[in-house]
Amino acid sequence: MTMFHFFNCAILTFGPHAVYYSATPLSECDTLGTSVKAALVYLGTALVKLVCLATFLQVSENDGFDPYQELLKALIGFIDVAGLYFALTQLTHRNISQNHKFQAVGLGWAFADSVLHRLAPLWVGARGLEFTWDYILQGLEANANLVLSISLAALGSLIWLRKNKPKTLIPIIYACAGIVATMPSITSYPRRGLGWHFPKVVGFELFTSLVMAFISWQLFSACQRPYV
Repeated sequence: MTMFHFFNCAILTFGPHAVYYSATPLSECDTLGTSVKAALVYLGTALVKLVCLATFLQVSENDGFDPYQELLKALIGFIDVAGLYFALTQLTHRNISQNHKFQAVGLGWAFADSVLHRLAPLWVGARGLEFTWDYILQGLEANANLVLSISLAALGSLIWLRKNKPKTLIPIIYACAGIVATMPSITSYPRRGLGWHFPKVVGFELFTSLVMAFISWQLFSACQRPYV
C-alpha cells in the first residue's frame, strides 16, 4: 500500500510533464535536448539562489510573514528570470520555432524544479505507513508550477525574442512577468500572513497559475498577429 501511494503521488507530480511533452508538437519536433539544457540551467540558477539565500536571509525564530525577508526573497527570485533569459537566448537550440522553444524551456525548467524540491520528500514521506494528503497536494502544487514556468517562459520569449510587438502590450507583458516571477513570495503571504492551511494554499496556486496562463496565452496570441 505504501509503494502504491508513492507511485500515485509520483505520477501526479511528474506525469503531467511527460504528458505535456508527448501530447504537444514538442515530441514531433524532438525538443528533448532543449528541455534537458533548460533543466541544467535551472540547476545552476538554483545553486546561485541557494547561496544568495544563505548569505542574505536571516534565520527567523517564528514562521510568520516578514515583509522585509519576503521582499528580499522576491528580489533573489529574479535570478530565475536571468536563468530563463540565458536558456532562451544564449543556449544553442535546434531549428525550432519560438513557440516550441519557450514551451520546451519552460517544461525542462518545471521538471528540474519538481525533481529538486519534491522527489526526495516524496521518496521519504510517501512510503510511510500513515496515509497523508500532503504528497498529493505537493503533486498538485507541481502541476501549478509547471503552468507558471511555461507562462513565464512564454512572457520571456515575448520580451527577449519577439522584437515586433504592439507597444501598448509591452507594459502588460512586463507586469505579468513580474507577477509570475514573484509568485513564490505572493503565495507566502496567504500561507504565513493569513495562516491558510496547505490545501487552501494549493488551491490558490492552481487558480492563479491558470489565470496567468490564460493571460500569457492571450498576450502571446496578440503578439503573433501581424503588426506594423
